[in-house]
Amino acid sequence: MYSWLSVPSYWRSRSRRYMLIGGKCNNCDYKFFPFRRTCPRCGSHLISEEKLPRKGRVLDYTVVHNPPRGYEYYTPYVIALVELENGAKVLTQLTDVDPEEVKEGMEVEMSLRILRVCGESGFIAYGYKFRPVVK
Repeated sequence: MYSWLSVPSYWRSRSRRYMLIGGKCNNCDYKFFPFRRTCPRCGSHLISEEKLPRKGRVLDYTVVHNPPRGYEYYTPYVIALVELENGAKVLTQLTDVDPEEVKEGMEVEMSLRILRVCGESGFIAYGYKFRPVVK
């Protein structure tokens, strides 16, 4: 690989990691996330990358009280299925909201956040989460 790149620099350079880059089927016009080389609807390989909208609405959600190892500090947290403005769906964590305030249909927007701090090394993993739309 590139020895001159640090691990954080490498991941910051990966557009799909921090920007919502999904796929658009040029055969059936289906939009999806995450990006794949095959359309999940029609099986076509005529796929192009598409930057997805950063806003959407909550379709459904659950509150996690018993998390997997490494996420105990963050409980309770909300995992939601968000439908973006173009119809693509994203499974994501919600942030900046109390679990009791989350409702189906709630308008949300993407935000770059810390996903977790890893062990004794203190490595910080960043990624996207969604928060209520700031009006």
